[in-house]
Amino acid sequence: MSLTQVISPNQAVSTTGRELSAGAIALMLMLCLSWGFNQIAVKLVLPDVPPMLQALIRSAGALPVLLVIGRLRGTKFFERDGTLCAGLSAGVIFGIELVLIYRGLLLTTASRAVVFLYTAPFFVALGSYVFLGERLRAWQWGGLGLSFAGVALAIGVPQPNVDSNVLLGDLLIVAGGALWATTTLIVKATALIRAPAEKGLGYQVALSIPILSLAAWISGERITHVPSPLSLSLLAYQSFWVVGLTFLLWFALVKAYSASKLSAFTFITPLFGVAASYFIMHDTLTLAFGVAALRVIAGLYLVNKLDPKVVPDPNVPA
Repeated sequence: MSLTQVISPNQAVSTTGRELSAGAIALMLMLCLSWGFNQIAVKLVLPDVPPMLQALIRSAGALPVLLVIGRLRGTKFFERDGTLCAGLSAGVIFGIELVLIYRGLLLTTASRAVVFLYTAPFFVALGSYVFLGERLRAWQWGGLGLSFAGVALAIGVPQPNVDSNVLLGDLLIVAGGALWATTTLIVKATALIRAPAEKGLGYQVALSIPILSLAAWISGERITHVPSPLSLSLLAYQSFWVVGLTFLLWFALVKAYSASKLSAFTFITPLFGVAASYFIMHDTLTLAFGVAALRVIAGLYLVNKLDPKVVPDPNVPA
């Protein structure tokens, strides 16, 4: 689900204009760093746990965390509220999205994956305009164009470290980003927009478990040895921290501070991801890809530059 969304005026929620404190800024930077590191965590675990099983373990570990958080917050997960059909649809799409993303990470680099995955707001904004009739500001149209140009440059310009397998991985990640955006649009257009955020994410995580189980079985995946302590810790990081706890922290920040100021941090996430991929994974960053990444990130910033009276939807990244 998306970190921030372009929300129509009739769905806008007033929020406080409170300035970000030093603690809130530090927390927001930590969240962006955590989300940017997520694709690297997946890559580091791949030698021990194949992609579909890794995604399955993440969802299976995250679901109880979401249920506990929801219970503490008084969320009624099984109450009839008109969200069932939309929730099931979002859940199926989310499961397929994870199949594409984790398979793509097997083929492409973490630095390329984090940039291509964060094209999701591009698809959200475009889909909101086409399917929901939402009005886009001039800067958001500029952001869409800039992001598209960045993706086209990253994929289309020949680079010595990119072969057909890497390009296939790139396209799978972009497709995953498009499906991530699709779940966001479903949330915006249905009763899920009024449901507790834990319930909306719970649908997606729960439905992804059987889909990922089937994908792992079809792929013939199995864990052939005991994963290393690093791999186990990174699996816990993906499940409990990224999908569970950062979700709760983001929700608390959205409730307490200016939505427009928080959304301005969105563009930092892929920047952190690219930098971490370079230093941790030693990914090769060519000039062409660097320029492309900056275009995507700049476009992402413009697309997510919200009006002060509009609050971003409190959901976490894939």
